[in-house]
Amino acid sequence: MDYLATLSPLYAEIFLLVMACTILIVDLFVTSLGKTPTYLLVQITLFGCAFLTVSTYQPGVVHLFNNMFVDDLMSDVLKLLSYLSMSMVLVYSRTYLMVRGLFTGEFMVLSLFALLGMMVMISASHFLSLYMGLELLALSLYAMVALQRDSAISTEAAMKYFILGALASGLLLYGISMLYGATGTLEVKAVSDVITRGAADKNLLVFGLVFVVAGLAFKLGVVPFHMWVPDVYHGAPTAVTLLIGSAPKLAVFAFVMRILVEGLQPLLMHWSGMLIILSVLSMALGNIVAIAQTNLKRMLAYSTIAHMGFLLLGIISGGLEGYGSAMFYAVVYVLMSLGSFGMIMLLSREGFEADNLNDFKGLNQRSPWLAFMTLLLMFSMAGVPPTVGFYAKFSVLQAAVSAGYIPLAIIAVLFSLIGAFYYLRIVKLMYFDAPESHATISVQPGSGLLISINGLALLVLGMLPGSLMSICAVAVKQSLLLH
Repeated sequence: MDYLATLSPLYAEIFLLVMACTILIVDLFVTSLGKTPTYLLVQITLFGCAFLTVSTYQPGVVHLFNNMFVDDLMSDVLKLLSYLSMSMVLVYSRTYLMVRGLFTGEFMVLSLFALLGMMVMISASHFLSLYMGLELLALSLYAMVALQRDSAISTEAAMKYFILGALASGLLLYGISMLYGATGTLEVKAVSDVITRGAADKNLLVFGLVFVVAGLAFKLGVVPFHMWVPDVYHGAPTAVTLLIGSAPKLAVFAFVMRILVEGLQPLLMHWSGMLIILSVLSMALGNIVAIAQTNLKRMLAYSTIAHMGFLLLGIISGGLEGYGSAMFYAVVYVLMSLGSFGMIMLLSREGFEADNLNDFKGLNQRSPWLAFMTLLLMFSMAGVPPTVGFYAKFSVLQAAVSAGYIPLAIIAVLFSLIGAFYYLRIVKLMYFDAPESHATISVQPGSGLLISINGLALLVLGMLPGSLMSICAVAVKQSLLLH
């Protein structure tokens, strides 16, 4: 019994794995078209994971399995947000997938295995467990992108994602092997200690660092490792795009923090320079190329690249303020991304994808409430007050200025102004253009309620951002032992 008690920080992961395997078998006997029993079991699983994560919370930092697994406040907060995000993905996706015949047990089980991969990434404190979590997430997503087997564009996107993803995993693994060669350990904390003592091979370390940063940059989707983002976002079914664009960003944020901030902090001078280049290029290319897009999913893909550049700006700034603002930005971005792709699915119907800019023309005349929710989402994405997107950008810029990166902050503001154009263009289309279609918009009550909560949350959090910001700051401070 004592042994079971020591495993308490792992209860949520164990429960999720057992339930995912159970649901896989149960689904074989569920023949109903809507897959309602399977869907309810998945939502119960997510609730159960949240309950276990909260009930097994222990103050401080707890290490398990020879320091391969860590349980701290940052991991608990990010996991809870991942469960919420995954639950929202399933609510938004249900009707969209059902009319396309894609709401299957496979989609839901793969979602759970992707979530398990995220949880391992968030709580890993060893390079091998970090890599295992990453691959479990990636393999689940590759399969989900290709779920629409008779769609040429989906299959092409899945192939590109798989090949480029395998290449990036190879780069990351090669970098990790170099770090192991230089330090003689794969424990994140031990790597940091060996570098601090000056007992590591400097040349091998820097080479390894370059490969590791390249692998991380691909997973974040920042320039010049961004090639997969527009194609995968556009080619995948919108429900899968919604999944890729939301919860995994929280896991990748934790992944970057574990490797760069916890493990390779002594090499800060080397990796911060690389991140500055990645950040500026991402904000530039993301915001400028997004202007030329007519497909909303591609536009949001390029905007994701720009947002990830902004996220890196917080990590570059360093310290409690920088890392706290980066975590706050990641959480807010996920909330905005859920609403934006959720809206595309709400406006889509059988045989019609509402993923072109023209599909939003005159939306205010067809559904004033949905138009208002879209307006809140676009304002938040653009960083217009009083939405929470403004405070997310402001906190990152404030951290950059405090850290002395004033030119970088000015560049970020300029590209944000450029980026505001393509978000506000959608608002102009909704309110000032005549609708191209007068087809009635039928929204399921559950999805309609969720998009309303999602949109209004951006407004409420924008007016009262303090509580979420302080949660992120406290989580980062306790987990990284910052002062």
